[in-house]
Amino acid sequence: MNHEILLTQLLYGGAGILFFLLGVWSFISHEPLWRKLIALNIMGAGVFHVLVAVAYRGLDAPPDPVPHALVLTGIVVAVSATALALAFGRRLDREDGERTPDVHGVDDREDGPHA
Repeated sequence: MNHEILLTQLLYGGAGILFFLLGVWSFISHEPLWRKLIALNIMGAGVFHVLVAVAYRGLDAPPDPVPHALVLTGIVVAVSATALALAFGRRLDREDGERTPDVHGVDDREDGPHA
């Protein structure tokens, strides 16, 4: 193997491991659920970086398509799961009696407009 290939894989893989560790630290150290959700997304980005590093074969050979397919599928699943988690979090906040702030000043609770 060429040194350039190893350096590229090391950079992508190392960045992925750093992203994953940053996400783990953020997930453990922060209390709010939305911060934990962001931490999970950062951890997922780290896994995607590692998979891209594994798929790289060099400048002359095409990358392995299986890890790339996994990364693309993972991005779609991560976006969908994040949207679902945000919707659940908003519902939990609404049920706890906490108002979710709205940019336009409209109260989105079911009990009517706020005074």
